[in-house]
Amino acid sequence: MKNFKTKTLVAAFAGLSAAGAVGVAEAVYLNPDGLGQVLIYPYYTVRSKAAVAPFDTYLSVVNTTNSAKAVKVRFIEGKNSAEVLDFNLFLSKHDVWVAGVIRTADGAGVYTPDKSCTVPTVSADPLNPTPFVNFAYSGDGAGDSLDRTREGYVEIIEMGSITSSTVETSVTHVAGVPPCWVKPSLLADATVSGAVGVPTGGLFGGVTLINVLSGEDFTADAVALDNFRTTGKYDLPGDIKPDLQDVGTVAQIIDGANVITDDYAIQPVDNVSAIMMRSAVYNEFVLDTGTKSTTDWVLTMPTKRYYYDSDGVVQYLFQRNFSATGACDDVNAMIYDREEQFKTTPPGFSPPPPAGKPGTVCWEANVLTFNGGNALASTNNVSLTTSYVNGWMDLSFPVASSSIYQGNYHELPMTSGVFQGLPIIGFAAQTFLNGTLTDSAGKLIQSSYGGTFVHKYKRSYAD
Repeated sequence: MKNFKTKTLVAAFAGLSAAGAVGVAEAVYLNPDGLGQVLIYPYYTVRSKAAVAPFDTYLSVVNTTNSAKAVKVRFIEGKNSAEVLDFNLFLSKHDVWVAGVIRTADGAGVYTPDKSCTVPTVSADPLNPTPFVNFAYSGDGAGDSLDRTREGYVEIIEMGSITSSTVETSVTHVAGVPPCWVKPSLLADATVSGAVGVPTGGLFGGVTLINVLSGEDFTADAVALDNFRTTGKYDLPGDIKPDLQDVGTVAQIIDGANVITDDYAIQPVDNVSAIMMRSAVYNEFVLDTGTKSTTDWVLTMPTKRYYYDSDGVVQYLFQRNFSATGACDDVNAMIYDREEQFKTTPPGFSPPPPAGKPGTVCWEANVLTFNGGNALASTNNVSLTTSYVNGWMDLSFPVASSSIYQGNYHELPMTSGVFQGLPIIGFAAQTFLNGTLTDSAGKLIQSSYGGTFVHKYKRSYAD
């Protein structure tokens, strides 16, 4: 499928019949309705804002379909997108699975009070969670400590719908408990391997970052990729597959009134990058002194790990090789207050960049914090300084020539065109603290709170 062109949204919908429907049906895309075969939760954290105020992260996945499913659940740390734990999860039709990520003495772990079956079995005890591990990032130069597992993001990838009535019965709840929970051997590898058919999507989910002692609760929807692939395959527990490289051959992107259909020119994962490519990220910030407000932006790049070779050398799209200080990409920031006044960077980033240079974001899951507020207590953060109390920001990614390959940094070459920017998802988190408040009876009232706002984006594509 070559030589795709940009078409208007009206023309694309009109072309859903006959031959045009085939290309649409086979194309991976970001589903604005939130349903898909792949869910990417942009951030988890168990960092602590103070010695006794850690975050917990709670996530859910919902199967809206009339088919049982096998899915891969993968937790990924935020510095180099190294996997820290994965397992297989079985959802019965119309099922919901929930889990919590909590802080441990030296890192983080996951537990689930849910009876939906996992292979291997995930701990049900929040005091003794299944621990995250450092095997995949040990020796990469950015630190081997389990502390790195305390923030990152999550992928859930559908392997396929269950086609065997025997396996479906094993994973279906009876009075709240599926038979496989009582007898795990019902999900032996040999039994399940031939029982997984075509993925049908219909998954959605969300994540909650809650800090009880700080009185803050941030929520975000999982980003949904639909039509990820058209064939099912059960990848055994302990296998790193499936991952985002296992995508189909076409990508489809809605850009305003235009629909862009293209396919990868170099490697399949480019199709996933393409649907998340943004030339600019927009959102607001609030830094009111009266409410001691803080604002953080989460900027997660779920495909960044696929653009480095075994020696950590960047191949294309991203700008620099991975090292102890990350793999930094230049960014430009134009900051506006609420009265149209604006300033551009540099300067503004902390530590300050060299004169005439942009700021940088350096990790896979980044937190950009305003004036050092660090609402999410991230260690993968960069601070941006502004004198504005509140306003909004236009964050963009300058295109620069590459000495590594025949192309530019911050450009993704596809078969028929080029995207500019970087593949990014995320949200803004804001906190407010009103000090000591009391009700009419003189009782203390919780006066700290937080909220989230999904990023808005600009795309840039030339065919």
